[in-house]
Amino acid sequence: MQPERLTDDLLEQLLSSTSPEAYLSSVELPERTLADYARALLADRGMKRADVIRASGLNTTFAYQVFQGVRHIGRDNAIMLAFGLRCTLVEAQRLLRLAGASELWCKVRRDAIIIYCLNEGMTRAQCDDELYRLGEKTLVAPEERDGDV
Repeated sequence: MQPERLTDDLLEQLLSSTSPEAYLSSVELPERTLADYARALLADRGMKRADVIRASGLNTTFAYQVFQGVRHIGRDNAIMLAFGLRCTLVEAQRLLRLAGASELWCKVRRDAIIIYCLNEGMTRAQCDDELYRLGEKTLVAPEERDGDV
């Protein structure tokens, strides 16, 4: 996967431009969708969709539709997908932005737990265990967790 230019670098270039047109003509801003990004992460890691979906805890049909770009995904589902894809925190934040959801914020208790879990390389099920242990809403509803290992 080709590395993206850092947002800070692009912002600096924009702010130092003489006009919006000057900036836009000097940079290439690819239109990337959540589905494109998820497929790129999948390919980059050599993972299979079925394994990612199983690890994420998402509904299979829904998740395949997300990968095809025909379904919109909410914030918790995007976080679950990030765990399934074994995203770093930076990758998870980008996935959330592409989903149109707010990024994880360390000043929010539940988000702080999720950030910690992502950073530690935990699975989605392990993250749910931590959320539950610390009295926060889990990513998968408790009645749907019976099959988790």
